[in-house]
Amino acid sequence: MRAEILVTGQPAAAPALVLTAPISFWGGVNPKTGLIADVRHPEHGLSIDGKVLCLPGTIGSSSAAAVLLELVSSGLAPAALILHEPDAILLLGLIVAQEMGHKVPMALQLDRREFAAFTGRLLQIEADGSIAVL
Repeated sequence: MRAEILVTGQPAAAPALVLTAPISFWGGVNPKTGLIADVRHPEHGLSIDGKVLCLPGTIGSSSAAAVLLELVSSGLAPAALILHEPDAILLLGLIVAQEMGHKVPMALQLDRREFAAFTGRLLQIEADGSIAVL
């Protein structure tokens, strides 16, 4: 399958982490550990580091970009992001990281109904936006 590329970045082969609820990066993800820190989130305590993070939605905060930038710069970012809908604030963190010379994960858009097939699977994300379940 092919997804729309929102931010170009590094191709990836990594396990999928399909979130079952929207998340706020500000307060929801610990930028020092890469763990989901929101105790009310169903995936609380799981690491997003090195995963293909499938986001059914985000809970906005103008600080989300800063959290994602910190994750990228510390090497704790997801291997790729697949969003149901673009989140300009969150994606700004990747764009700033690129401008700072960091290698960044790709960000893609794909309907969340496709996410179910990714649960517990290894995904290959190519530079053209194609996604293969391995």
